[in-house]
Amino acid sequence: MSELHEECGVAAIYHLPSDENSPLCPSQGPEHVARLLPRMLLDIQNRGQLAAGITSYNKKRKQLIDTYKDVGTVTEVFRINHRAKYSSLMDEYSGRAAIGHVRYATCGQNDRSYAQPFERHHIKKHKWFSFAFNGQLANFARLKQELLDDDDNYLSRDTDTEIIMHTISKALSHDTSPPLIDMCRDIADRFDGAYSLVFLDALGDMLIARDPLGIKPLSYAIEGPLFAAASESVALLNLGFAPENIKSLLPGQAITITDGKLDIQRFSTSPQKAHCFFEWIYFSNVASTLDGRSVYLTRKALGEELARLEDQPIDEDTIVVPVPDTSKASADAMAYSLRVPSLEGLIRNRYSGRTFIEGGGSRKKKAQTKYTPLREVLEGKRVLLVEDSIVRSTTMRVLIQRIRQLGLAREIHVRVACPPIIAPCFYGIDMSTVSELFAPEFLKGGPLTHEVQAEMAEQLGADSLRYLPVESVARAICLDADQLCRACITGKYPTPHGQQLAEQAMENYRNGVKGRTYEMARGCSEGS
Repeated sequence: MSELHEECGVAAIYHLPSDENSPLCPSQGPEHVARLLPRMLLDIQNRGQLAAGITSYNKKRKQLIDTYKDVGTVTEVFRINHRAKYSSLMDEYSGRAAIGHVRYATCGQNDRSYAQPFERHHIKKHKWFSFAFNGQLANFARLKQELLDDDDNYLSRDTDTEIIMHTISKALSHDTSPPLIDMCRDIADRFDGAYSLVFLDALGDMLIARDPLGIKPLSYAIEGPLFAAASESVALLNLGFAPENIKSLLPGQAITITDGKLDIQRFSTSPQKAHCFFEWIYFSNVASTLDGRSVYLTRKALGEELARLEDQPIDEDTIVVPVPDTSKASADAMAYSLRVPSLEGLIRNRYSGRTFIEGGGSRKKKAQTKYTPLREVLEGKRVLLVEDSIVRSTTMRVLIQRIRQLGLAREIHVRVACPPIIAPCFYGIDMSTVSELFAPEFLKGGPLTHEVQAEMAEQLGADSLRYLPVESVARAICLDADQLCRACITGKYPTPHGQQLAEQAMENYRNGVKGRTYEMARGCSEGS
């Protein structure tokens, strides 16, 4: 799963007008609350390491809202390891309100101009704004064409982020400032896809919104005068918010702060929910809770599902080995159920980064340098190797080879805590073609049989392979299947444009057409 890429994370913080100082705020007071943003971004760094940035609001500055962003990790961008430089940056970008972003992109150049937040300057305060988002617009190509059909319009970047910026600008084009909730309703009517959005303007007003299907996660907390939101709850917990004050924003719901007053309103209704199941299986921090469901307990339940399906003989030489780190909860639970040891037979280089959020480079080479097999643990053992998913199979092939050659394992049985990935994602995960996926070539549209899994195992170099069935996912998350987006494991998409792109991707696959599906649709979606 280290070869799969997520599409960024967002955060926001606001010290509401009050005579009271929040104990969570720095000693400098409300105007320095923006200092907390880099700390929040560090907690969602797992969602993107290509770039990071913040926009803060300070009515005492000439630049009422000001944006600082660059390519690199949060620590690199904000010079966190250099106390004087970090402090100087935080002084310059101080403010009582701020939004932030960490980026991984499926396309777009690795330069500062593609980093978020995106800021749009204007002489009128309500039209001068900055925003960031996590997700992806499935109807990007159509929105782009609609904009370019007007000869007066121009796009400087080929990203859905810029499309969103222009759509927001149009919604704010009135002479007087429209209610932010109305602006949110305007853009919701035009967008097909996933978006968790944070917005800040030069009036000091803020908007936090989650798409009507709730595809991407978004949590918030209010404690005294302090409000904060982030893609994952762990960022709020580590900031000091009490667990009982941390909640998930509901799909189609927005939080607005206008003239210092906070309001939570619904901007769009939807007959269904479509929470991305991969958030629980892999993307999110294991300490997070999403929509009331613990990431850790979900992964534990997936491991128990694997144990129920296990058909290999268990003896004193049988061990369970997780692929670090996201598979550990599943592996430990599986081992406990089977009453065999769960051992760290693979040691991960903590300083190599998470390959799923790094751009470019050879996945095979990264996998070789990222994991070291321990011969002392593996030699002569029947290894039940637990992985959270197999997407392209590059990492898994390398691991099996290294465990066999360097670890001298007797047998390697791969156990995947997820069903086979059979279809692309168009809502914020870096897999937009069928040909790049491992499973479709073997399944060919048919069921997952023991014979098919045996053929897959042979191709990988394993002694056996077992996936979880599709129904296991909803059971483990404790949500009804119709509340989850499971498009990549079922081929059924929750939005019309997502389904259209999937049909295009399948047609490309059948016809041997290379290239990303987004590009086939006359555009490239950054997935911010």
